[in-house]
Amino acid sequence: MLAIDALVNRVSCGKLQKPAPSGEVLGNIQAAALRAADHGGLTPWRFLVVQGSGLNDLGALYLESAKAENETLSDAQALRYLNMPERAPMVVVAIAEALEHAKVPVSEQLLATGAAVQNMITAAFAQGVGAYWRTGPLAYSEVVRSGLGLSAKESIVGFIYLGTPIGDLKVKPVRPVSDFFQEWPAK
Repeated sequence: MLAIDALVNRVSCGKLQKPAPSGEVLGNIQAAALRAADHGGLTPWRFLVVQGSGLNDLGALYLESAKAENETLSDAQALRYLNMPERAPMVVVAIAEALEHAKVPVSEQLLATGAAVQNMITAAFAQGVGAYWRTGPLAYSEVVRSGLGLSAKESIVGFIYLGTPIGDLKVKPVRPVSDFFQEWPAK
């Protein structure tokens, strides 16, 4: 697939199954992350790859976080948290570190990490791997942060679910570019 095709046609895929990407395909996804725009060349990111029994551990961490917020979870709610990571055979946790730098504010470092994630999901799409990027309350949970071993200067930018798509990918409507881009100053 040409890069421009991947960029203009990429869609998220929420229904994933085994196998997870591996070998050269996974290597390409990981290498794409490292080519993200990165002011100052700080590489303010790192990634945790979770698969196999690690998905069970991540589910237990999600449940622990949910119980910290709501001690009266029903059995069905508890099971939902336990099974969340099982939505895909691989979950990559994207982590940004707030580095001290005179010319690169933390906000730009978070954006750079987000760009790395975008590169990953686009590289996945280009190779036929299904991917979606999730955040939500678990990304901001102190229980999850601590359980994953994050430092005080680190934050979770997202959980990237990767696997083999189940069924056809949804085709997104084409939006008119002119709705989002205008000349300035207006003529």
